[in-house]
Amino acid sequence: MKESNLTIYDISEKAGVSIATVSRVLNNSGSVSEKTRKKVMDAINDTGYTPNAFARGLGLNSDKKSVKEFMDDEFLLDNATASKLYHDYAEKMPILDYHCHISPKEIAEDRKFDNIAQVWLGADHYKWRFMRSCGVEEKYITGKASDHDKFIKWAACLGKAIGNPLYHWSHLELQRYFDFHGHLCEDNAEEVWELCNKKLAEPGMSARGLIKKSGVTLLCTTDDPIDDLHWHKQIREDSSFDVKVLPAWRPDRAMNIEKHDYKDYLKKLASAAGVAKIKTWDELKTALRRRMEFFKEQGCVVSDHGLEFLMYYPANDEEIEAIFAKRLYNMPVSKEDEYMFKTAFMTFMAGEYVKADWTMQLHYGCKRDNNTAMFKSIGPDTGFDCINNHTPSDQCANFLDSLERFGNLPRTILYSLNPIDNAYIGTIIGCFQDSTAVGKIQQGSAWWFNDHIKGMTDQIKSLAALGNLSGFVGMLTDSRSFLSYTRHEYFRRILCGIIGEWVEKGEFPEDYKILGKIVEDISYYNAVRYFRFPLEEKKQ
Repeated sequence: MKESNLTIYDISEKAGVSIATVSRVLNNSGSVSEKTRKKVMDAINDTGYTPNAFARGLGLNSDKKSVKEFMDDEFLLDNATASKLYHDYAEKMPILDYHCHISPKEIAEDRKFDNIAQVWLGADHYKWRFMRSCGVEEKYITGKASDHDKFIKWAACLGKAIGNPLYHWSHLELQRYFDFHGHLCEDNAEEVWELCNKKLAEPGMSARGLIKKSGVTLLCTTDDPIDDLHWHKQIREDSSFDVKVLPAWRPDRAMNIEKHDYKDYLKKLASAAGVAKIKTWDELKTALRRRMEFFKEQGCVVSDHGLEFLMYYPANDEEIEAIFAKRLYNMPVSKEDEYMFKTAFMTFMAGEYVKADWTMQLHYGCKRDNNTAMFKSIGPDTGFDCINNHTPSDQCANFLDSLERFGNLPRTILYSLNPIDNAYIGTIIGCFQDSTAVGKIQQGSAWWFNDHIKGMTDQIKSLAALGNLSGFVGMLTDSRSFLSYTRHEYFRRILCGIIGEWVEKGEFPEDYKILGKIVEDISYYNAVRYFRFPLEEKKQ
């Protein structure tokens, strides 16, 4: 039905976009996706609206031009090339989450969530840190307050999170999973609580449903060598769920000789490996080989290590045996002893990964559990870690060189938590590339305290300047939440924005056959090939 006396504001409301977006469509200027353009044109055609000079000029000559619609289809896509790259190539790609901390038990049991707080706040130390920064009492964070009250407190905090990636992540999650396109704050917290809980009660909003809704084809959990992996086996044998859920080998507890419970852990490892005892370095290696074989049978093709820094303190086998014996007999183990043992441990593991054709991920540069009182009260992984500035590049290079010299350097991804390490990582990885894989040694995506716009932008641009961005294996969630898959979208939008800027400035040709393949590869296909996951590639 045609309407009279219509204004640009009416079209904005009918199309569900900002007036600035309507103005860009009317003037054929700026970056607007085809999907959004169609919504605006449909609203114009349905109503018979005829723009006047004011409407065409609005956004060009008024203050409204500088105000983009909040997190719309063109979020972080500031030019036409970026918009095309994202909407035509990146947006449609599936998700491969090769490193996360999601519970395989919750996937196997297809956990249902009673409310938004359970799926959103339950184990998210990013949000916990911010709530503490807002002065919220611990009972509303990790304490015994009700889920409802924790959510209300979080909503009030989120309204203050200007400039923090949590604001973007949270609203992407609200948009994609709960169809909420407003902005969450204290004033509408109750309304959003009800909306989200109603949505969670619908079919397809369980753990598996959220994974499927996100377009995930494969994910890797994080698993200790003593794990029996029975949840992974249960998932694999369930034909009703076609997403591959693979274990990833995380042997930190077998390496961390300085920990107070190390001897107790060795007993558990011996039991899992089916050996009588672990009393020597050689016996530890035997137990680890046995557990690796078991993990390989369950589909594992990737390892992950959490290190204080990438160290290189070489020692011979006799010295390592002596250090191991000191620890077993409760004799003092010095810092140098610890670093020598860990160097030997990582050297051994790397050689085993080459034999198994596994990829090695090295996460380092974190100083953990800094608040002793809170660590004693609520334990690790609760939001009290920080960046460590001791990440010596010479030891990193020496460690990789020692592996390469003896043919023991596997495909390796380096993730430093310290953003100043981008350049040194970019130059070191170039020293150890070869024809066995594209980007055999990778710089991992911006991690933890760096997975925000600036951190991702700096990492992407540094990698491009010093190495091969087109071979990059892309994003991972590194998360315990089933809603965190939108971080892949966040990353892809940033990636397309950067590439789009280069093209618009004339720094790279506007050849979408090349550009589209680069974007699709970084978004998905590079990881399939690099990790050698059992996934079929569609013809590009």
